[in-house]
Amino acid sequence: MRLVFFALLLVGYMRSAAQEEIVPSPSQVLSEVHFKTLMGGVVVLPALLNGFPDTLNFILDTGSGGISLDSSTVVSLGLKPTPSATRIRGVAGIKQVSYLYNQHLKFPGYTVDSLNFHINDYSFLSSVYGVKVDGIIGYSLFSRYIVKINYDDSLMHICSQGTIRYPKGGFLLRPNIKSLVVQRALLKDKHQVNARFLHDIGAGVCVMLSKEFVEDSTLLAWNRKLWPKEGHGLGGKIQMDLTVIKELRFGPYKFKHVPTLIFDDVYDVTSYPYLGGLIGNDIFRRFNMIYNYEKGDIHLIPNNSFRDRFDYAYSGLDLQLIDGNIEIGGVAKGSPAELAGLKVGDLLLAVNGDFSVNFAQYKKALQRPKKEVMLLVRRKEELLIFKFKIKSIKQVF
Repeated sequence: MRLVFFALLLVGYMRSAAQEEIVPSPSQVLSEVHFKTLMGGVVVLPALLNGFPDTLNFILDTGSGGISLDSSTVVSLGLKPTPSATRIRGVAGIKQVSYLYNQHLKFPGYTVDSLNFHINDYSFLSSVYGVKVDGIIGYSLFSRYIVKINYDDSLMHICSQGTIRYPKGGFLLRPNIKSLVVQRALLKDKHQVNARFLHDIGAGVCVMLSKEFVEDSTLLAWNRKLWPKEGHGLGGKIQMDLTVIKELRFGPYKFKHVPTLIFDDVYDVTSYPYLGGLIGNDIFRRFNMIYNYEKGDIHLIPNNSFRDRFDYAYSGLDLQLIDGNIEIGGVAKGSPAELAGLKVGDLLLAVNGDFSVNFAQYKKALQRPKKEVMLLVRRKEELLIFKFKIKSIKQVF
């Protein structure tokens, strides 16, 4: 009997010993960064490069495989990039880039070092968003840290890698994370399609699909109404079509009547059929997010914007802020703006009697479906007034 007792005691000890393991240190907050959001929820972070005193604006982007600086910012700082054979690809083009190696980026209370910035021209993004875009922060930051984004408080926390307890009430995505993030989602319209999509918080859209994916999946009916629209990305402008799909779903979350862009993927950004397209930050801004690339986790929990209405307004106008002037940068064919007589290059002086020349306010005024707007523009030496009614792209299903 005593022998049996000691045998059981030994087994118990062995089980206890087997439960012991080396546990990583708890994740710690290294920096708290206040950010601003642009059109479509795109996040803009302030940071200092090397020892330069001026604060720079960086877009936070899970759709970027590295980290980059705007070419005009590089010139203004007097930096000398090194040429390379590296080429980067975006929806609107492919470019060969140069690099600034071994740089560091300073956030409040913490500095990220050993960063290799590729150089690109972001002047077009600056004109579209109405703020100077000095660079884009992507995988180079996300791969080293746990990144928490709180859209309710406009705060980002850069945290050390380590153990972490996720908040209750959310959902844990387990995407495929390499230099980019790929997740599965279900789209429903004429047909239901489960596919892979780029998880892209640097894109200020809801959903963007390649034309090949839409056609091969027969997601949409052949006679679905499509609205011409200009998109923006690496390389500048790209012509797209805008529509609304019945439903987007991932995890336990479901969104209905989602504005969706369809583009001809000439530069093979989606590597179709590997990806059907991307899900952008006009969806993800509705959650507070935790990105833990080391563990392959993305935790999301609905925030105060979860039930925000989507933007169904369609004017056909693309505004740009250039040298302090608001210009008509694009007019979609057959759109209300084109039918009213507006042209590319017109300078916008007032909207509905508002002469503030406030870029954000003018854009907001054009996001009111079924409302009439009055625009005062200068065309060469002539002052002209145009009136038209903004359309709604929302379908009746």
